[in-house]
Amino acid sequence: MTLQANLRTERLILRPLAPGDAGAVFTIMSDDQAMRFWDWPAVREPQTVAEIVTGQIADMAQGRAVYWAAALGARVIGACDLSEIDRHHGRAEIGFLFDRAYWGKGYATEAIAAVIGHAFGPLGLERLWARFHAGNEGSRRLLERLGFVREGTLKGHIVRDGLRRDCLIYAKLRDG
Repeated sequence: MTLQANLRTERLILRPLAPGDAGAVFTIMSDDQAMRFWDWPAVREPQTVAEIVTGQIADMAQGRAVYWAAALGARVIGACDLSEIDRHHGRAEIGFLFDRAYWGKGYATEAIAAVIGHAFGPLGLERLWARFHAGNEGSRRLLERLGFVREGTLKGHIVRDGLRRDCLIYAKLRDG
């Protein structure tokens, strides 16, 4: 099973994340608004993002995850991933983060649909799940549009800015 693959949509190319993508990822991760529903606040140091990208590339090399840069032409506008890949149980967590300038234009939906197709197709996974902070209506709408259903709430799952936050769990099975 080949985890890493280039994926194409009508408007985007999703390619495995590379060290040179750290600058574009920093642009997104340094935006307070884009990061308001993440487990940690906006990142202020480009070196921190470079280290995150290096760790993600190492996870790909170990077969634990796939991280894609979502590119519109030559410009990286977001990132998508399958992490926590469990081949025995045929499942993975799906995630995404896009530049705020590209919100509301269908790019994230397009990219995640391609990731789902890859996960349920060539990768042979049976279950995908997503975790996001309560109140993140954009993520909720995107996931529901793509057939994910709510499974539950993780009460006080994350501490962010000194406060405990609930997270919602949504999932999708290949056959329903």
